[in-house]
Amino acid sequence: MKIQNYALGQWVEGDGDGKALFDASTGEVIGHATSSGLDINSMMKYAREKGESLRKMTFQQRGLMLKKLALHLFDIKDKYYPVSYKTGATKSDSWVDIEGGIGNLFANASLRRKFADQPFLVDGESHKISKNGTFVGQHIMVPKRGVAVHINAFNFPIWGMLEKCAVNWLAGMPAIVKPATLTSFLTEAMVKDIIASRILPEGALQLICGSARDILDYVNEQDVVTFTGSADTGRMLKSHSKIINESVPFNMEADSLNCSVLGPDATPGTEEFDLFIKEVRREMTTKCGQKCTAIRRVFVPEELLEDVQIALGQALSKTTIGDPRVEGVRMGALAGKEQVEEVKSKIKALTETADLVFGNPDEVEILSGDPSKGAFISPILLRENSPLKNKAAHEIEAFGPVSTLMPYRDLEEAVTLSRMGKGSLVCSIATNDSKVAQEFVIAAASHHGRILIINRQSAKESTGHGSPLPLLVHGGPGRAGGGEEMGGIRGVKHYMQRCAIQGSPTLLTEVTQHYQYGGDYKDPGKHVFRKYFEELQVGETVITHKRTITEADIVNFANVSWDHFYAHTDVTSLEGTTFEQRVAHGYFVLSAAAGLFVDAAKGPVLLNYGLDECRFTKPVYPGMTIGVRLTVKEKIAQEKKDEEDIAKGIVKFLVDVYDETDETVAIATILTMIKMKNQE
Repeated sequence: MKIQNYALGQWVEGDGDGKALFDASTGEVIGHATSSGLDINSMMKYAREKGESLRKMTFQQRGLMLKKLALHLFDIKDKYYPVSYKTGATKSDSWVDIEGGIGNLFANASLRRKFADQPFLVDGESHKISKNGTFVGQHIMVPKRGVAVHINAFNFPIWGMLEKCAVNWLAGMPAIVKPATLTSFLTEAMVKDIIASRILPEGALQLICGSARDILDYVNEQDVVTFTGSADTGRMLKSHSKIINESVPFNMEADSLNCSVLGPDATPGTEEFDLFIKEVRREMTTKCGQKCTAIRRVFVPEELLEDVQIALGQALSKTTIGDPRVEGVRMGALAGKEQVEEVKSKIKALTETADLVFGNPDEVEILSGDPSKGAFISPILLRENSPLKNKAAHEIEAFGPVSTLMPYRDLEEAVTLSRMGKGSLVCSIATNDSKVAQEFVIAAASHHGRILIINRQSAKESTGHGSPLPLLVHGGPGRAGGGEEMGGIRGVKHYMQRCAIQGSPTLLTEVTQHYQYGGDYKDPGKHVFRKYFEELQVGETVITHKRTITEADIVNFANVSWDHFYAHTDVTSLEGTTFEQRVAHGYFVLSAAAGLFVDAAKGPVLLNYGLDECRFTKPVYPGMTIGVRLTVKEKIAQEKKDEEDIAKGIVKFLVDVYDETDETVAIATILTMIKMKNQE
């Protein structure tokens, strides 16, 4: 059977026999994969051309597309487990890959609510450049007009694809996915369902299951390349002439020597000690240790070295190994026989200075599977007694169930040892001492992409050392590649081009569809609260009647709110302050502003549910007169939850409260939910 590629809108088999792919537990041939014969240059051009449909979609549309795809894949998720077992993954390993990957789609789909209903992003605040405010600047971000090329590792054939694609699709870029050939048959299985669903626009996804060959020869300045895998391979790809000469963004997430630290307070008998042992064992054996986030270095106080070695050995001894399709197996196989030999060679290099204290790389007891044909290996625990002197454990990674136990004298030395890995994806520390946590985190954060603090308070809900989260960055400095995958809006921006635009606030309002302060006001014809969502235009402004603030207003608000701060209620205490007399509460000023701008009768406005931002910029004293300019700042359409739901959208209004000198005294952005006229 041939593992297929998806190119130029169709499924195709590569030329020739290709590379044989094997069941990791039984050694049976699954199929053959090859990319020979694919016109990769045409695939790149096809993606860039067809990608226009993605680029034209708004963030709301792209987010709903991700949600629809996630729901579809979740409904059929069970079909992928039998395929995943062939990679050597257990059911729990497969859950992380399959449902974790689909979870990435859901998480990124929810990000749509943080974006305007536009194909582009208005990035950050506008900047007043000229004295009178007639010349301003604003950053926007637009989708790059290229293709995201994802070169993925073998350990997570589904999660590795979906974690990246969810972000580039939300940003408006198509993708070409190149999974590691070894486990590409699982990626192929899901991509077939994605393509068959027709949820993605044409050209949004292509798949290469064989060698990536010369794919980097065809990238250009609008493309983005991401790589997950070994640091050596990543550096080789990153130095490609096209990447350098065309300044192609290259995001590298490399396998790293992640570490976990037992805090000095986490002694035997404490909950943190037990949590630490559990976490290290789990990270050694989950996915048979084939995780870029797995714990490779274990640092413990020198006086607890024996205790940890014994406890960890006892925990590892309970690990049952074998074919993941058999009940009772807790650790499956490595992805292939070649991985077994690779791991053994790294263990041999590590044991030149470290002692083997648990397991045997040449002997493994299994419950099921073929020991001669399957890629099985025992968990291996090493002990390096001189970690400052002997550096192999900080430089050599055995990509399997292998960790090295090392002592430290004090917390400062623990930080030093953690840094000797020269950059990692993740580090963790088990401690219930807030001072220990702060000292370690602040000192170690420069060398790690993520730090997990393990303690009794978060243990029940913690996702663990090895679990990257879609809305937080996944990446790390130095050896870890220097890249950042995912990370919520930060991750989306990686696939977009930032551009500074300059001009008058009126013109920039029209370009961005985001009201720029100082821009011309549009006459709405009637109060904006009387207009449906579709009828409102950015820039439409209601200029209210005015109100003079009295001392009685301030006293009454203090009594109603119970806010008796001295500046509002005790004029004898104002000496040495910035206030000249009794000052109105900022929230009273905002409340008074609402009284001026609200149209009270029932209409399309359904509710007001909060503030995005609010600033009180000038004191308001009794006798001052305020007015309000209420301007449509931004509009975001919302989808209906079901047939019975009301069609509506979110409108952000700029509330500019000014005094009799026309100077702003308070400014805020309020969020309102407004009914759509068209309820279809």
